[in-house]
Amino acid sequence: MRLSIVTTLTALLSCVTARPTLTSSLQQVTNFGSNPTGTQMYVYVPTNRVAKPPIIVAIHYCTGTAQAYFSGSPYAQLADQYGFIVIYPSSPYSGTCWDVSSKSALTHNGGGDSNAIANMVTYALSQYNGDATKVFVTGSSSGAMMTNVMAATYPELFAAATAYSGVPAGCFYSSSNQVDAWNSTCAQGDSIATSQLWASIAESMYSGYTGARPRFQVYHGSIDTTLYPENYNETVKQWTGVFGYNSQSPQKVEANFPQSGYTTDIWGVTTQNPLGTVQGVYAINVGHTVPINGTQDMMWFGLGPYASDA
Repeated sequence: MRLSIVTTLTALLSCVTARPTLTSSLQQVTNFGSNPTGTQMYVYVPTNRVAKPPIIVAIHYCTGTAQAYFSGSPYAQLADQYGFIVIYPSSPYSGTCWDVSSKSALTHNGGGDSNAIANMVTYALSQYNGDATKVFVTGSSSGAMMTNVMAATYPELFAAATAYSGVPAGCFYSSSNQVDAWNSTCAQGDSIATSQLWASIAESMYSGYTGARPRFQVYHGSIDTTLYPENYNETVKQWTGVFGYNSQSPQKVEANFPQSGYTTDIWGVTTQNPLGTVQGVYAINVGHTVPINGTQDMMWFGLGPYASDA
């Protein structure tokens, strides 16, 4: 993730136009709880935050930082509009990829990066009187990998997740228990498994957990040469498997949505849940990474104009 992912920042910034002045600033928090890996926490709290604010955890890509994702993603501006809080974790490793390979990172309360990020969430919920029913996680590239891992290791914390160009939770597993390892087999789309196996890998990260799990949305580009497009299918297999759906039979297929050249497959649509429980968004002729779509994120998370109480 330290070579071609370098282009990610350019891809992210290409979708960013002139931005309005923010009402607040990015602040570092150093006392958020146990943090064996030295992961850093930054938070954006808008001046007009609502009384019980939702929280979005926005996780950066390799070569990125909390500050870069703060500047290059739309979440701070959206926070100003709708009063929620954004947590921006920052990786402690050289190259700033996330550890999604070690046993500690792939285990609930295992002491890895995922544990540190979970502690950031519980801190923010307490410190800012956050709404525990409206906590969301998203990320790009390595951050999307960590989004998958967070949904698997801490499903009780999140209502929904969106991963922009990642891989399934556990796909980067290191048999030698290496921290922050690169896994070429997974990256090149050669880690192929059944939906049932992928689901069991995710579920094993929090052994014995039987509660609710976050709705999951997957974005991936068809010409991604960093994390190959096969990872789209495998990630969809994982989360449809977790929820008991057939990955080959989406309930709805929306062509040219959310924009031309994208196709959105949807599972788990009900009257009460019209957006479904799992969405796979496949972007034709898009590389690494799929640009962030803030409007669709708000819709998927049920925030701003899409909030149930709006």
